Amino acid sequence: MKKIALIASSGGHLEQLMMLRPLSAKFDTFTVTEKTGYSAGDTGNRVYYLKQVNRREWKFIPLMIANTFISLRILLREKPDAVICTGALATVPFCLLARRVFRKKLIFIESFAKVTDGTITGRLMYKHADLFIVQWESMLKVYPKAKYLGGIY
Repeated sequence: MKKIALIASSGGHLEQLMMLRPLSAKFDTFTVTEKTGYSAGDTGNRVYYLKQVNRREWKFIPLMIANTFISLRILLREKPDAVICTGALATVPFCLLARRVFRKKLIFIESFAKVTDGTITGRLMYKHADLFIVQWESMLKVYPKAKYLGGIY
């Protein structure tokens, strides 16, 4: 059975990712998200936590370094075949390690909230993802090589 890492930062990104929970019936899945003041809730599978990151905080770089090591540990333990990500910034080390170091398939789903412009994480992951999905047809102007598959809600 194929193993899939489902990864997203907290809040709306995680909510979008949880719309893909039915994949757990077909694949061995685990979730990676940020550690915040509230629980990730019932994801239906194993959950791992990254440090919450804000690019405007002074500790941004140390937290991203920490997330790189946490991501490496998770990837070595779980050995996923593919990664599905809905962003945001805290997920970047995991996605880049999975794709560029471990040569795993990376699927990135741009945020449902983005209708006319891309997220910072989306613009970065567009260059690395094997499949880049947008949820609005208008986003094909921003990401011409993306696939429009409609909303996941």
